[in-house]
Amino acid sequence: MNESNVLRIMVVDDTIVYRKIVTDILSEFSEVEVVGTASNGKLALNKIPMLKPDLITLDIEMPEMNGLDVLAHVQKKWPEIGVVMLSTSTREGGELTIQALELGAFDFIPKPLSGTMADNREKIKTLLAPILKAFKRHREIKNILSGKATPAAVKTKISSQASVKAAPDDTIAGRMNRITRQISPKSEIVAIGISTGGPNALSKMMPLLPPDIGVPILIVQHMPPIFTESLAKSLDAKCALTVAEARDGQVVAKNTALIAPGGKHMKIAASADGMNRIIRITDDPPENSCKPSVDYLFRSVAEHYVGRATGVIMTGMGSDGSKGARFLKNSGSLIIAQDEDSCTVFGMPKEVIEADLADVVVSLDSMAQEIVNSVIKRTR
Repeated sequence: MNESNVLRIMVVDDTIVYRKIVTDILSEFSEVEVVGTASNGKLALNKIPMLKPDLITLDIEMPEMNGLDVLAHVQKKWPEIGVVMLSTSTREGGELTIQALELGAFDFIPKPLSGTMADNREKIKTLLAPILKAFKRHREIKNILSGKATPAAVKTKISSQASVKAAPDDTIAGRMNRITRQISPKSEIVAIGISTGGPNALSKMMPLLPPDIGVPILIVQHMPPIFTESLAKSLDAKCALTVAEARDGQVVAKNTALIAPGGKHMKIAASADGMNRIIRITDDPPENSCKPSVDYLFRSVAEHYVGRATGVIMTGMGSDGSKGARFLKNSGSLIIAQDEDSCTVFGMPKEVIEADLADVVVSLDSMAQEIVNSVIKRTR
C-alpha cells in the first residue's frame, strides 16, 4: 500500500463518458493522483500490478467481467486496495451493489440517470468528496494497526481509546448512576444507525441475532431509494429474523427488523387508538444532510419508549445519530457504539463516544450479543 498522503486511484468503467467524468473530478482533488483507467474488468486486473492503486472506482455492470467479479479478484490478490462502486439506480443495479458492499467494497456512488453532463458531474463530485476523505482516514487507521503510523497518530489513537476506557466515576453520583442503569428495565426496542460500511457490517451482525429476540428492530442505513429495498431483501435471506423495508402505517412488531426507505425519513408514532406503535414514513427535510436520518428516528424512539430502548451507532461517516443518541440517553435508554478497530469509517460512533454518550463500546463481532443482553436484562 502506498504510504504517502497521495491517493493513487484507478478508474474502471466501460463507458468512456463516465471514465472521463470521474477522471476529471478526481484530478481536481489535491492529494489525489489518477494513475490510470481501464475500459473493462479483465484489463483492470492486468493493470493493477503495474499501476499499484490505493483505490479503484469500479463500474458494477460491465461486459465480460462485471464489477462483482473484479471486486472478488481484487480482495483475494490485493486486499489492501479499496474499491468504490459506481452503480445504476435500478433494481438490478441495487441488488448488485448490495452484494458488492456485503463483500467489502468501501462505498458506492449511484450514477445519475438524468440531467446534463455538468449537473451529473457536480452530483458525482459532491458524493465522491466525503468518500475520499473517509477512505484516507480508513487507510491511516489501517497503518496504525499495522504499526506504520507516525508517533503522533499513535498517540492520538491511544488517547482516544483511553478516554473511552477511563476508570469508573467513584463519586456518589457516579455510583448511583451505575446502580440506576443496572436496575433499569430491559429494552423493548432496538434502533440502529449506520452508514459507510453498513451493508457489510449488518450482513455479519444481523444473522447472529436470534429469531425470538422479542423486540422490534428499526434501522436507518444512509442510502438512496431502491438500494435500501435491495439491502432489506439481502438481509432477510441471511437472517432468522424477518427483515423488510418499512412501510408507512405498519405496526411495529416483535422479531422484525425494518429498514428506513432511501430518500425518506422513518419515525415511530402512536396508532389512532393508542394501542400500538406504528411506523411513519415522511418527506420532511434532510437532517445532517441525511435522508433518512438517524437523529430523526432516535428522537421518536426516545419519546415513545422512555428508558426502554437500545440505541446502536455503527460504522459510518459524519455525525448523524449523536443528537438522537443524547435524546435516548437523557430518557434513560442504553447506547451501544461500535469500536474504532472494527469500523470501516469511525465517524458516527466516534461522535457518540467522545460526547460520553456510549454505555458500551464493542467490536462488530460482539455487537449482536450486546444487543441481546440489553433486551434480556440491562447489565450496564
